[in-house]
Amino acid sequence: MASTSLFNFRLPLFNFNPLHHRRIKRPKSLLSSPRNSPRLVSSINDHLALTRVTYPLLQSHSAPKRRFHVGVQKEYSDGESSESIVSNATYQEEFSWSSVVLPFLFPALGGLLFGYDIGATSGATISLQSPELSGISWFNLSAIQLGLVVSGSLYGALLGSLVAFAIADFLGRKKQLITAALLYLFGGVITAYAPELGVLLAGRLIYGLGIGLAMHGAPLYIAETCPSQIRGTLVSLKELFIVLGILLGYFVGSFLIETVGGWRFMYGFSAPVAVLMGLGMWTLPNSPRWLLLRAVQGKGSFQDLKEQAIASLSKLRGRPPGDKESEKQIEETLVSLKSVYADQESEGNFLEVFQGPNLKAFIIGGGLVLFQQITGQPSVLYYAGPILQSAGFSAASDATKVSVVIGLFKLLMTWIAVLKVDDLGRRPLLIGGVSGIALSLVLLSAYYKFLGGFPLVAVGALLLYVGCYQISFGPISWLMVSEVFPLRTRGKGISLAVLTNFASNAVVTFAFSPLKEFLGAENLFLLFGAIATLSLLFIIFSVPETKGMSLEDIESKILK
Repeated sequence: MASTSLFNFRLPLFNFNPLHHRRIKRPKSLLSSPRNSPRLVSSINDHLALTRVTYPLLQSHSAPKRRFHVGVQKEYSDGESSESIVSNATYQEEFSWSSVVLPFLFPALGGLLFGYDIGATSGATISLQSPELSGISWFNLSAIQLGLVVSGSLYGALLGSLVAFAIADFLGRKKQLITAALLYLFGGVITAYAPELGVLLAGRLIYGLGIGLAMHGAPLYIAETCPSQIRGTLVSLKELFIVLGILLGYFVGSFLIETVGGWRFMYGFSAPVAVLMGLGMWTLPNSPRWLLLRAVQGKGSFQDLKEQAIASLSKLRGRPPGDKESEKQIEETLVSLKSVYADQESEGNFLEVFQGPNLKAFIIGGGLVLFQQITGQPSVLYYAGPILQSAGFSAASDATKVSVVIGLFKLLMTWIAVLKVDDLGRRPLLIGGVSGIALSLVLLSAYYKFLGGFPLVAVGALLLYVGCYQISFGPISWLMVSEVFPLRTRGKGISLAVLTNFASNAVVTFAFSPLKEFLGAENLFLLFGAIATLSLLFIIFSVPETKGMSLEDIESKILK
């Protein structure tokens, strides 16, 4: 729900110092080709700066550095002279590789473990029901029991989303992800060693709790700690990790499918990855933005929280502890935070999420994750095997091979989205991708209605659907969710968006079979096509472009 090549693409980063308002000459090695042309991006480190605050160069002193250059032009409409000097400025920023990789990698493992559960369950259910290979006496599961095994983690994720709503802002992003790793670990181990069905279902539920917390905490932590100029890239890479997890689950399942008790190993394989995730998160600092918000809300010693925020920022940027740059940055951020929240209660309540700018943010984020689920991706993939078989692909006779082929294609298209999201922007990818989804669903409906003699049409429509989904709804929905909510209610808002996602997933999963029987494949795809068209209209008229904007710009200009 994604080697050194991970970041081997153009990343526009910058720095701005109002006292040195001048254009910086770009090295030809970086900007001599059109491929490396600069793009319009946000002008501040948006995860640690508030609106109208600009920070000095963030330098790394302890690790190898890579420098990124970009030209930026930014204008404000409220006429403040202090802002106008930003126009036509060029910025640069330096940071260590570890300052980017590690704060992304360990939270992203939460997404990988989510995807792994999807892939591994497809093979585990086959092994679990085999009289010869299950290694248990209770292998003869009813349809309801099997459905509970498959969807047990989904129920847990729903519950985890509710838990995140209640405790996320109290725990903080770091502790939330450590808790998710522990739930992944316990859930995987309990499922792997389950002596009976009831224990297995309990393990699946616990694992699902980890999914709910991880899918909430990971985009939050990544968005609040990474350099703003690659926020879209890194949050989208989390979706790539989900697809990688699915592929890993398929691979482990196919490798262990002939092993007696193979389902135990399939589920247990997640445990060491969960340990890595937990230990990795333990070494990372808290989000400086969360620490400063707690300080302003009076949720602890103001001075202690401020010092922790300075230390966190220094560590995230690979600088010496308590350096002057971090201290200055935190001081300016505190001034802005106090200004923003001076006339409000210290902490948002439940109803505030459904009021004013927060409601607008929820409509945008919640609407995207809702349409992500109800445009029928599970239904389309259900028909992948028959469609490929009708076109004469022999590999389609093996469900695992079909899954791997589709998974590899999803991986490729998600990678394209990762490369282009901070270049083209969010709206072009969403509009283009969802348009392709609607077209592919109409083509699939036509295939089952009157184009049955042209199987290549169905294959093309299938690949069009999967590819367009992976460049639009797949990564961009979660990116937008991590961007649009105001800091004050971000934890609760994202919790509701995650809950909406998993709840709509459950509805589509349960409604698919009766709808297929009642409508038939041709009308079912036509229904999904109509929903995709509605989602396209929603995107055109309701979803803003956030490329190149700081989180504070989004809050102050788009949500007002």
